[in-house]
Amino acid sequence: MIYLDYSATTKTDEEVLSSFLLASQKYFANPNSLHKLGLEANKLIESSTNQIASILNVKPSEIIYTSGSSESNNTVIKSIAYTYKNRGKHIITTEFEHSSIYSPISYLQKEGFEIDFVKTDKNGLVDMNDLKKIIRDDTILVTIASVNSEIGIRQPIEKIGSFLKKYPKCFFHVDATQSVGKEKIDFKNIDLASFSAHKFYGVKGIGVLYKKESIELEPLIHGGKSTTKYRSGTPALPLIVSLAKALRLAYQDIDKKYEYISSLNEYLKEKLTKYDKVKINSNKYCIPHILNFSILGVKPETMQHALEEFDIYISTQTACSSKNTMSKGVFALTKDKERASSSVRVSLSHLTTKEEIEDFLNAFDCCYNKLTQLR
Repeated sequence: MIYLDYSATTKTDEEVLSSFLLASQKYFANPNSLHKLGLEANKLIESSTNQIASILNVKPSEIIYTSGSSESNNTVIKSIAYTYKNRGKHIITTEFEHSSIYSPISYLQKEGFEIDFVKTDKNGLVDMNDLKKIIRDDTILVTIASVNSEIGIRQPIEKIGSFLKKYPKCFFHVDATQSVGKEKIDFKNIDLASFSAHKFYGVKGIGVLYKKESIELEPLIHGGKSTTKYRSGTPALPLIVSLAKALRLAYQDIDKKYEYISSLNEYLKEKLTKYDKVKINSNKYCIPHILNFSILGVKPETMQHALEEFDIYISTQTACSSKNTMSKGVFALTKDKERASSSVRVSLSHLTTKEEIEDFLNAFDCCYNKLTQLR
């Protein structure tokens, strides 16, 4: 089996799973209980939170645990909107966001909030001049993903955040789901950020909402004490411990892993460009973990299922996208409906071997020749 869909989810690391099991069995008491077992469990959560904060270079008090990025994104967008609506009802985003950004924004539009999509250049990067034009005194939130999940476009987050400092009434939220664990990210100019453990070999069901101390939010979930006042519910100690372990492991040799994945990406891209009907959509501004390309005239699902016959697994759009539609992200970048209707995504890992890439290329060659001849 060759798995090339790491941007959708990753397999839980065995060390991470061991941490989860140990915490589940040894520290099973409610961390909010006042007896000895509860206090020991609470101490372990504090230790895990301190480790996460140290790795990310943020304060422990700025870490809020959620079920994942979708919950974190929803919490930020809805809570900022309702908590600070007295400042304004204007929100800015891009055409390269995840559905967990678009859905709450669409909901807010029905509630009277105004949404603007900042223009992007030919490489998919935010047009800073357009951002300067559309931002207003009543803009309360700018939400932009650090890395697009489908094409891999890396936005100039530090530059955008630095510019937004001129607008103290406006908050800057970054969906960092495809960044954290893959590359180092500076939170200095970010007000709020979201990420999930399962993107870097952690257990599914745990994520983080980073929030600067000075920002007040109204929680989506009320009722009962937890690790913070911003998200109620019994603290998921095993998940929290496992997230801390996954993040520690992800940051070990992170630069070396990045360099290795870059070499795989370049090799794969070099081989795929030899096919007449293949058009590479990812560009030099993209993270190397993601390679998006189109096979003109071939439906993405058809290629995906053809590769499955070789026990190879890739993605069409993001795992959370609606099916049987053209890629909005690819269309926003290329302005080409044919490319947007025939794009697939290969996502790589430091666990991916050169041999697996060779096997993928051999299988792709068979599938490509067969499927393009059927046209």
